[in-house]
Amino acid sequence: NDNFKNNINELWGIFNTGNKEEISNYIKSYGIWGAVILILIMVFQLFLVVFPSWLPMIIAALVYGFIPSVLISLIGVFLASTLAYVIGSSLSENTLKKYISEKSFDKLDFWVNNYGFFSVVIFRISPFLSNDGVSLIAGVLGMKYLKFIFATILGIAPLAIAISFFSSNIDELKEGLYYISALGILIYAVFIYFDYKKRKTK
Repeated sequence: NDNFKNNINELWGIFNTGNKEEISNYIKSYGIWGAVILILIMVFQLFLVVFPSWLPMIIAALVYGFIPSVLISLIGVFLASTLAYVIGSSLSENTLKKYISEKSFDKLDFWVNNYGFFSVVIFRISPFLSNDGVSLIAGVLGMKYLKFIFATILGIAPLAIAISFFSSNIDELKEGLYYISALGILIYAVFIYFDYKKRKTK
């Protein structure tokens, strides 16, 4: 028990430094089990937001290479998203209404029902938006799981590929992530604008 606790504390301590080389060496020392550790970190990140959500993806790319790291990222996000969705679906709408106004709830309900799929895709493709938040809301408001998880994979796949491809150059990667996020949000905003105008004319 003490050894396990010490290992966990050491792991979080190293991840908190943000030093990619130190983290990579630590994960590499576990061999194939390092992949399992990275997946678990992605899941636990749901409860402990202590470092950027894309950091484990970068480490996976540095340690395991292109294709394995993309698979690790997809599995990790799939499990984390599913867990957040299940937690959300176990909460009632009345519980959500305790924390937000009825007007805000109605707006969320409208967005999830009408634009939920595209919202999830955009939140997944952008590493700077709240991924876990959208999973919880999708669960609370009863978005169909298959629709939700398909949107999640559709959004996270290009992000995971981009991170794995550019992981050797962190500055280039960060710049690329900003461009991906901005482009995704712009396309989404244009789509929403024209769709909303169409709805109003009806």
